[in-house]
Amino acid sequence: MSVKPEAASALFAGPFALATLSAPEGPAFPALVTPDARVRDLRVAFDDPQLTTRTLLESWDTALPRLRALAGTADGDLQPLADFRVHAPVEPRQVFQSGANYRQHVIDLHVAHRAPGDERPEAERRAEAAEIMDRRAAEDLPYVFIGLPSAVTGPYDDVVLPAWAEKPDWELELAAVIGRPAHRVSVEEALDHVAGYTIANDLTDRATVFRRDMPQIGSDWLRSKNAPGFTPLGPWIVPTASIADPGDLRLTLKLNGEKMQDESTKDMIFDVARMVSYASQTARLLPGDLVLTGSPAGNGMHWGRLLRDGDVMDATITGLGAQRTRCVAEAAR
Repeated sequence: MSVKPEAASALFAGPFALATLSAPEGPAFPALVTPDARVRDLRVAFDDPQLTTRTLLESWDTALPRLRALAGTADGDLQPLADFRVHAPVEPRQVFQSGANYRQHVIDLHVAHRAPGDERPEAERRAEAAEIMDRRAAEDLPYVFIGLPSAVTGPYDDVVLPAWAEKPDWELELAAVIGRPAHRVSVEEALDHVAGYTIANDLTDRATVFRRDMPQIGSDWLRSKNAPGFTPLGPWIVPTASIADPGDLRLTLKLNGEKMQDESTKDMIFDVARMVSYASQTARLLPGDLVLTGSPAGNGMHWGRLLRDGDVMDATITGLGAQRTRCVAEAAR
């Protein structure tokens, strides 16, 4: 299913956003998008036929003032957004994913993933999970792991559910997009390295999260999270200046029109700055990289209802627009 950009209830906050678009028969290109749904080809504006959104981010300090100036200029170069296909806004080199970062979500998962033989009452297991969250926050230890760029797909593309995925689930997340290289940056410096924010849906096959053959080695994120198309991204990158407080945004995901996730980033255990800083203590974050910040309560495990062929997910985050993806079952092999 190809969903036109008009499906979004609102485009984004601020005077402009960045997108990667293509005409029906043309290559993808970086574009400036205006709030009234018009676009400017940045290859022309920057006089660079090879320009991509990622190379734009690699020169973010000099590109940002030019983008602001272009956003204030209305001329004949602007074209209707509806004439173009919307792709994932950037091709990252690295994807840093976060687990267990929304307090209520982690408590729900802790209860849902009851260990065999654990017959304790739900209230006791919830209290145990809350204690674990308090300890993690006090010790300042976010949980970050690596995703594959090949899992990224566009915000209106179909999501293929692999035949082997027994329990595919949704996980709406705020994603920070790196604009300046970051290595061993402090929490206070971290947001200076973020160019903007976008929407990510970090799909997970719950059946393969844990290795049943070798439970002592823990999680299998390759198998459970990195099938092609398991990270719908976008539609836009909204610059940081247009988002007043990333710690106070509303994330909402609807499945076939029914609200499933509806939470504020206030419920995060570790905010965006802490996530970026923590990842940078080990890795060197590069322009265009994504730092996914975890998903709130309300996924399929909570509702006892996982993704199926034909399901449509509508996801929104305050100021970042909306994405819509339809699930398509892979033919059994």
